[in-house]
Amino acid sequence: MPSSVTPLKSAPVPARERLDLVERPRRNRKSEWARRLVKENVLTTNDLIWPIFVQDGVNTRTPVTAMPGVDRVTVDIAVKEAARAVALDIPVVAIFPYTDPDLRDPTGSEALNAQNLTCRACRAIKAEVPDIGLLTDVALDPYTSHGHDGLLEGGRILNDETVALLVRQALVQAEAGSDIIAPSDMMDGRVGAIRAALDEAGFMDVQIMAYSAKYASAFYGPFREAVGSSGTLKGDKRTYQMDYANTDEAVREAELDLAEGADMIMVKPGLPYLDIVARLKSTFGRPTFAYQVSGEYAMIMAAAQNGWIDGEKAMVESLTAFKRAGADGILTYFAPRAAEYLRKGK
Repeated sequence: MPSSVTPLKSAPVPARERLDLVERPRRNRKSEWARRLVKENVLTTNDLIWPIFVQDGVNTRTPVTAMPGVDRVTVDIAVKEAARAVALDIPVVAIFPYTDPDLRDPTGSEALNAQNLTCRACRAIKAEVPDIGLLTDVALDPYTSHGHDGLLEGGRILNDETVALLVRQALVQAEAGSDIIAPSDMMDGRVGAIRAALDEAGFMDVQIMAYSAKYASAFYGPFREAVGSSGTLKGDKRTYQMDYANTDEAVREAELDLAEGADMIMVKPGLPYLDIVARLKSTFGRPTFAYQVSGEYAMIMAAAQNGWIDGEKAMVESLTAFKRAGADGILTYFAPRAAEYLRKGK
C-alpha cells in the first residue's frame, strides 16, 4: 500500500536566483552526521602526552603561577596522576623535575644521580602504574646553576663534553624505568651517542624521541618558572637552540637525528611552528611530535579566564591543528582536560 506521508521538499528556488552549480561543498557540511562522515583529522587520547612537573616533599602541590591549572607535585602525587592518565587512556606521561637550588651546580651533576627526582618518580610510577609510558627529558638545564642545557666555559657551551654527560644522564633514566629518552639539549651528535650507549647497556627497546627542531623561543617562559631555571639562566640559548626564522635547518637537524637512531622526532614550540611539523612529516614520513609549550598554554588559559575566548573550544581547536599539520602526537599541559573532553564525546 502506498504511503500516505508526503515527503517534505525544500521550497523551490526561482530559476532566476538559482546558481548553475555542479559542485556544492556545503552539502558535506549540512548536518552533524555529514560533517563527521567527511572529517579528515580526528583528535583522540592516543595523541596526548602529559608533561608532569615533580618536586621534593610529600603530598604537596605547588601551583605554577604562570600556568593556571598546572601544579608541581611530589612523587606520591605524580604516581596518582599517572594512574589518572591510564584511566583517561593517555598513553604517556613526561617527567620534568624542579631541582632544589642547593643541588644545582655548574656541571649539573644532579642529573647523573640515580636517586634524583626524575629517577625516583620513574621508579615509583613504574612500580604502581606499570602500563603507562614514561618519557624523560635529557638536558642539563634543570640541574645547572647557570640554567643552560650544557657545560658552560668562558661564556661558551661545550658540545662534546656535554654529550658525554647526557649519555650518563640517559643511562640512569633508562635504569630507572624510562621508556622514551627525549634529548632536548640540541647538542650535535647526542642522539647517536645516547643510542650507542643504551644499546651497549642492554636497553635496546628504550626509544629516543629527539627534540630535533627546538627553537630559541619566547614561549618557554612559564616552563622555566615551573622547573626553577628562569632566575638562573645567564645569557640566552641561541648558540644551540635554532633560529626561529629557519626551516631548512630543521630538515637537516631531523635528518641527522634519524640517521643517528632517533625513533621519533619533535618540533618545539608547537602552534607557531606548524609549518615545520608539516614539512618534517612530509619529508621523512616518520613519527613526528610537537610540544604545545607553556607559553602557548598560558595564552589560551589567560584569554579564557578573561572571558575573551571559549577556552575549551580553543583547546580542542589548537590540538586538532597539530593533527592537521601531520603530528602523530602532542605533548600538552591540556592532556588531562582534553582527555576528559574527548571522553564526554564532544
